[in-house]
Order: sequence, then structure tokens, then C-alpha cells
Amino acid sequence: MRRFRFGVTARIVAVLVVLGIAVFPLYWMFVTALSSNSDLFADQPRLTPDLGQFGVFVDALAEGKAAGWLLNSLIIAVGTMVLSVGLGIPLGYALSRFSFWGKAVLTVVLLFTQMLPEALMVVPLFALFRRFELLDSLTGLVLVNSAFVLPIVALILKGAIDGIPKELEEAARADGARPFTTLTRINVPLIAPSIAATAVIAFFHAWNEYVFAVTFIFNPDLQPASVGIANFIGELGTPIQTVMAVAFLFTLPAVAFYLLVQKYVVSGMTAGAVKG
Repeated sequence: MRRFRFGVTARIVAVLVVLGIAVFPLYWMFVTALSSNSDLFADQPRLTPDLGQFGVFVDALAEGKAAGWLLNSLIIAVGTMVLSVGLGIPLGYALSRFSFWGKAVLTVVLLFTQMLPEALMVVPLFALFRRFELLDSLTGLVLVNSAFVLPIVALILKGAIDGIPKELEEAARADGARPFTTLTRINVPLIAPSIAATAVIAFFHAWNEYVFAVTFIFNPDLQPASVGIANFIGELGTPIQTVMAVAFLFTLPAVAFYLLVQKYVVSGMTAGAVKG
């Protein structure tokens, strides 16, 4: 009995330690945002927020462009998530269920694209986007982010579909179902956890993306928060409280989205690990 209680206590302590490590950066941003200049440069750091400084959040949203930046980031992230998952489902299904010439090569190419750094593609993509008038456009960022995240989305969903017994689809085809009906009525419900996992991957990729956003967007009103926060850094000074306030607000939507779908993430990421 004592050994059981000790094990439970040890697990609770371990969970609290891991939780503290995960939450502390977010808490420290909040504390820093609500600290005065004297507290920031004091010998002893302030460990609790000064709620009297809460106006920094109001000023960041009201006077600055933080609200617009956050909205732009949300539009880009949601657009990338919807487009990449919407294209990744049929692509993953095709790679899993159909045999065609060059299938193995296509799979290798999809894997190879994950090795390409974004900085390597900036110049050719810039020329391409200028030709098609996609510069300074949120649509352009949605397209380029989707192009980079689509391969991993398709491969994860392919692995998930590989684990679905083909007999289910054969029974549906015997009843007259077409491939699209089989995909939407049978496969999609069964791989819902994997779809949620890939949605998280796509969302976070677009939410945190910086290189393409800072290169392709010139209008400050169209900048996402990842670029807008960097604009606070100046040559003569940096408003640390404002930077931390906007960074804190920038982090909250991503954390909230992950918490909503986190129960699907682990099962979704491992759904295609084994067959059968």
C-alpha cells in the first residue's frame, strides 16, 4: 500500500514538474509584460505580475497594430490548415490505395521536400509570386505555407489509411459506392484523429512562419504577428513590455487551439505506425 502511494505521489510530482516547465515561459512573458522598467533592471527579478501595469495590453491592442497582426496570422493559419488538409486527404488516399507509375518516386520526392530549407526557396518563389501578383497578399502566404506542409500531411494520412482494412472498402464498392464516397463515408471518419493531428501541424507551421511572411509582405497592415513583433526591435530602444505583451497574446490562440484538439494528436500521430 505504501509502495502504491509512493508511486502515485511520484507521478503527481513528475507531472507537476513537467507542467511547470511547459507553462513557465508563458507565465514569465506575462510577468515581464506587467513589470515596470525599474523592476526589469532590478537586482532581484520580480516573480509576480504587477496588475497595475495591465494597460500595456490595452495600449498594444488599441494604439498599435497588434490586433490586425493577430487576425492576419489567424487567417493565414486557418487557410493553410484547411487547404493542406483538404488536399492532403485525397493525396494520402491515392498514395495508399491506388497503384500508378511513379508512385514510389512521388513518395520519395514528398519526403525530400521536407529537407529543403525555406530560405533556399525564397528567391525563386519571390520571382514566381511577383509574376502572378501574389506578393503583398495573405493568399500568397496561404499557398506557400500549404505547399511546404502538404507533403507531411499527405504522408501522415497515407499511413493512417494504410491501417484501415481494405475489406471495408471492398464491401462498400460491392454496394455500388464510388472511390470518393468510400473516402468520405468510410476512411475520413476512421482517420479523424490523424486529420486532427495534421491540422495541428499545418496550423502551427503557418502560425509561426516568418521567412516568407517578412519577404513577401510589404504592407504593415497585412503583416502577421510573427513579423509584427520583430518590428518593435529598434536601434535605439526596444519596448520590452510591449513586445512581451504582444508575444503573450500571440501565444494564447495557438495554445488554445492545441488544447482543443490535443486528445486526438497522440492517437493521430501513431495511427499509421502499424498496419492491421
